[in-house]
Amino acid sequence: MAAELAPLIERLEKVTSRLEAVSVSPAPNTSLTEVEEVGASVLAFDELINGPLAKFLSISNDLGDVIKQQCNLVQVGFQAERDFLLKASRSKQPSQDVLSKLVEPVSQQMTAIGDIREANRRSQFFNHLSTISESVSALGWLVVSPAPGPYVKEMLDAGQFYGNRVLKEFKDKDTKHVEWINSWKTTLMDLQAYIKQYHTTGVTWNPKGGDANAAAKRPAPPVPGVAPPPVVGGAPPPPPPPAVLPLAPAVQTKDSEGNDRSALLGELNKGTDITKGLKKISDDAKTHKNPNLRLGAAPYKAPSGSPKSVKAQAPKPEAPKKPPVCELQGKKWIVEHQEGNRNIVLENTNIKQTVYVFKCVNSVINVKGKVNSITLDNCKKTALVFENVVSSAEFINCQSVQAQVTGKVPTVSIDKTDGFMIYMNKDSLDASFITAKSSEMNVLVPKDNGDFAEYAVPEQFRTSWNGSGLVTVCSETG
Repeated sequence: MAAELAPLIERLEKVTSRLEAVSVSPAPNTSLTEVEEVGASVLAFDELINGPLAKFLSISNDLGDVIKQQCNLVQVGFQAERDFLLKASRSKQPSQDVLSKLVEPVSQQMTAIGDIREANRRSQFFNHLSTISESVSALGWLVVSPAPGPYVKEMLDAGQFYGNRVLKEFKDKDTKHVEWINSWKTTLMDLQAYIKQYHTTGVTWNPKGGDANAAAKRPAPPVPGVAPPPVVGGAPPPPPPPAVLPLAPAVQTKDSEGNDRSALLGELNKGTDITKGLKKISDDAKTHKNPNLRLGAAPYKAPSGSPKSVKAQAPKPEAPKKPPVCELQGKKWIVEHQEGNRNIVLENTNIKQTVYVFKCVNSVINVKGKVNSITLDNCKKTALVFENVVSSAEFINCQSVQAQVTGKVPTVSIDKTDGFMIYMNKDSLDASFITAKSSEMNVLVPKDNGDFAEYAVPEQFRTSWNGSGLVTVCSETG
């Protein structure tokens, strides 16, 4: 008897294991059918949310309100992405217009995350906010094909520039920040691995599924173990009334079609008699005998006093210019929104102070003494002259900028900058240059006769496989 029951018990255990593996807690008003429709790819994404992302969010709550605020939007963005993947598992691939509407919730969160960074440029956690805002675009892999996985890696590298700053600043102060950076990196790396497994060449849609528009209207089950994002506003508006269908055109019956065909054949069989019913045209109505009939109708001329039918569109008002700023705030020199000011001098500096120059145009900044670091951000046609820097001089999102060092600088960092030129001093020839996504970079080195020799920083590289790893060298262009 026991031998007969053993196979049955084994089968029951396997069924129980499978049910436990896919079990989720349905929310109120969520039917069992909706829970069963969650596929393996969505469940794997839930593991990503409940694992590395949850750890990242937990650490974020301990690092300050502005970081917590931004990371809460990251959580909402991942939830919106999860909803998109659930709809994709239920639907056929939609048109481009429908796809744009489906990814709009994810896009809105990415924009809001960037807005928090822009609103807190003077925050002590600006590098933290920049790390997230620069790399959160990885959530846009939903519309990338045929290689969404490498796209996520590219966005991770874009944020690593600011992440390295956080690591450098807090590695000896507070390891919580280091753990925070590493947990975000792990989240995106796991996202890349997830994409490689389930969506290698793009989002996988269900060829046997329904219409994407219909799937978009169905409520998505919440992520197991994660509280759903708060609902903003009141109850949703009622659905629109059913559209009025246009009346169908009259359909001809076979009898009417036969009668029309017979009548047509009868007219054709008349031969030359078919023209007997035509009216005779008099000579004054013939165009070849009456030249006046060849003239076309005169073109219409609008009355001189009539108003124009289309009004010219009024130009958009320009954004108000922000007042220029040049002051010491705590230990940071702030130079902002200067235009055409070529006499900006920062004096009485010390090695504990930093200099931050933002959105200056056609200006010259002269930094006296020794400071900890100097940063030029989003400047155009601006020149910087400085003596000594302890850590680095950084140029970010700039266009056509110049710099001159009269003392020493260990590191010059250039990121997303087009048009950069720096005059070096003999004491600073051992400086290192770190470049990323920049072009037209030139370094001028002093010669013994007092002139400068100009050298271009390479922009093009060649990478090859040597059998054990990738080797990258400069690609010479003639």
